[in-house]
Amino acid sequence: MTDHKDMISEKRRLVERIVYGSYPHVTSSNTVSAGACKGWGVAPNKIEDVFGIVKAYCTRVGSGPFPTELYDEEGELLRAKGHEFGATTGRPRRCGWLDLVALKYAIEINGVTQIILTKIDILSEFDTIKVCTQYKTKEGLIDYLPYSTEEDIVPQFEELNGWKTDVTNIRKENELPKELLEYVKFIEKETGVPVKIISVGPARDATIVR
Repeated sequence: MTDHKDMISEKRRLVERIVYGSYPHVTSSNTVSAGACKGWGVAPNKIEDVFGIVKAYCTRVGSGPFPTELYDEEGELLRAKGHEFGATTGRPRRCGWLDLVALKYAIEINGVTQIILTKIDILSEFDTIKVCTQYKTKEGLIDYLPYSTEEDIVPQFEELNGWKTDVTNIRKENELPKELLEYVKFIEKETGVPVKIISVGPARDATIVR
């Protein structure tokens, strides 16, 4: 486990990031949820919930660190099944397993209170699903985002059973495969945030509110 003082020190250094991203691979805009207050003129005390919309796997556009990126057939399968190509340019997106270290950082700086989990149907193709829970760095194992994401980072994975079942036509939570629900529970346990909505397909009604 991470020492509390080290965590505080690390968090202070994280605030120094340019717009909270992996500098220099960042946008000049303020993309955190607090930006809504500034952009819309909404008082912070008027916001009751922050919904974090999260893919069931990771993608990234352009260059920059991506510890869980897949360079093999599994990465190609995620890209093909998830239609992970730029809408305008057709540029292929980089794909990889879900990174809970990065997700927990995003949850922290945005104050996320509920998760909307999307594109979980894309994972139906896999026998085994991996989730990154820690990074191995030169300092050892850590479960938080390091100050420099340019250094060598080796993702440490937990493996979960896949469900190998088409879920795109399911509309009730109790009809979802137990392996899929275990995946959702794992995310909730690791992040401490409930998954309130699960998207099981591209159709408008392919969302399950829990």
